[in-house]
Amino acid sequence: MTAKPRPAAGPRLQASTRRMVPRLTVLGTGYLGLVHAACMAEEGFRVLGVDTDPELIGALGRGVLPLHEPGLTAMVRRGLSAGLLSFTTSYRDAAEFGDVHFVCVGTPQRGDGSAGAELSHLEGCLDALAPLLTRPCLVVGKSTVPVGTAARLAARLAERAPARCGAALAWNPEFLREGHAVEDTLCPDRIVAGVSDAAAEAVLRRVYARQLALGVPFVVTDLPTAELVKLAANAFLATKISFINGMAEVCEATGADSAVLADALGYDPRIGGAGMRPGLGFGGGCLPKDIRAFSEQADGIGADAVAGFLRSVDTINSRRRERMTRLAAELAGGSLAGAAVCVLGLAFKPGTDDIRDSPAMDVAAAVHRLGATVTAFDPAAMDRARRACPQLRYAGSAEEAAQGADVILLLTEWPEFAAADPAALAGVVRRRNMADGRHALDPARWRSAGWRYRALGRTHPEPAAPEAAAEAVS
Repeated sequence: MTAKPRPAAGPRLQASTRRMVPRLTVLGTGYLGLVHAACMAEEGFRVLGVDTDPELIGALGRGVLPLHEPGLTAMVRRGLSAGLLSFTTSYRDAAEFGDVHFVCVGTPQRGDGSAGAELSHLEGCLDALAPLLTRPCLVVGKSTVPVGTAARLAARLAERAPARCGAALAWNPEFLREGHAVEDTLCPDRIVAGVSDAAAEAVLRRVYARQLALGVPFVVTDLPTAELVKLAANAFLATKISFINGMAEVCEATGADSAVLADALGYDPRIGGAGMRPGLGFGGGCLPKDIRAFSEQADGIGADAVAGFLRSVDTINSRRRERMTRLAAELAGGSLAGAAVCVLGLAFKPGTDDIRDSPAMDVAAAVHRLGATVTAFDPAAMDRARRACPQLRYAGSAEEAAQGADVILLLTEWPEFAAADPAALAGVVRRRNMADGRHALDPARWRSAGWRYRALGRTHPEPAAPEAAAEAVS
């Protein structure tokens, strides 16, 4: 695959040097909105970020971010220093400032017990902006929503905005990978523009002119297809992950090696290796809630087979967390009661501090509920984890977390964990039991250091007298 072109650092297009450069607002400064605002300022646009939380807006104005994303803090500070990026709590300021309004508010899973998407924040954002608009502009949704939402919001915008302002709506879904979000915004794999007319398409082409000049595909479609592209992409990725984890269950039952199986399948160009990594499964703020919302909508439109298929993908994924907990108990001698367990990794993936629907957090909490004393470490997610799960113990390093441990669970594949020295860790644990939930470690390296190594979907012969080796360091 051809590598994506990498942009040079720093603002590229000073607003003062371009004619008719649109001014952009970004409504919602959570993960998606903050990344989009910073990257658009990096491109040289004047950008105003809008949020209703005054404390958050004050911090952002000082260049203090509430999240961890590589490269983002420096980019926000460059935008602030250049005068291209600013923040406000005022929707009136946003209406007066922006020519293009990007709506980036969250659409979490509803809290009423259903799997559907919560759209009240999205609707509230549009309702707050629409009456204040005074001139022609384009409102662009980037949030992940059920198919049909954009059409309803377009009607809502027309109803609530002054007739003379000529506001229109488009849908431009995001395809960000946490930990790579800056790169994915500046040099995306594709740009999807759901539009109702040529004028809206032209505006989005101006906004993404540099990406188009680099050859990034620009897919122009209608509103429902644009919404469905994001949902389908997430569902397909989730399916690949659950498929290889389903095969991992078969591998455990038959003695096969799921890691080698995944490699072999990945050579087939019809299948591809991306996302085909066995282990603990997917999590985060997108895939789990999106696949559940998609399955509920499929139910609602009578696509029963599709809904059942998507629920199976979700079920297989959830089952991996339960299997990891059982594996921890097996390594502890059959029961976790009274065991000392070291957990390495709490974020749902490396490169982020996001613990939303994190498989690592779920496993750590489950192990604690079964009677283990759990001590955890993550390079980025410690603060969020402490607030979400105060019953766990937290350490300042992997070595500290491993002190006196009976079992180590590697649950997030941070590079520093993959590079850990098994001999050094052997000197601090009580027993050398390693459960690798992400296939991040070299089994031979750990086994040669006397560790009893296990991984989901992978079986290996144990080293000679593992219990004797374990007792020798206790």
